[in-house]
Amino acid sequence: MTGIGYTLPAVVSVVVVVAAELAWLRTGLFRRRAYWITMAIVLAFQVPVDGWLTKLSAPVVVYDPTHFLGLRFPFDIPMEDFLFGFSLITATLLAWTAPERREHAS
Repeated sequence: MTGIGYTLPAVVSVVVVVAAELAWLRTGLFRRRAYWITMAIVLAFQVPVDGWLTKLSAPVVVYDPTHFLGLRFPFDIPMEDFLFGFSLITATLLAWTAPERREHAS
């Protein structure tokens, strides 16, 4: 089954992180300019590094084609890498900002 092994968990991770913010944590992270600047900085480093690691001409990291969709952009980067990257960075920032929100609420 194409895409199940890596794609499904990548998509689920995004849904879980976004749902946690919108339904439970409510830190307002997605409304902060600093968050989107952070994501742009992450992408500025992720694209060249991940592009080099996953380039089809000489990959350092090889994905089993039966475990991801095969959508690659830019520089042969699997779409799933961006989804997991979004989830990991956002979850980390939520973990840092959630206690701050609770302190202000008290």
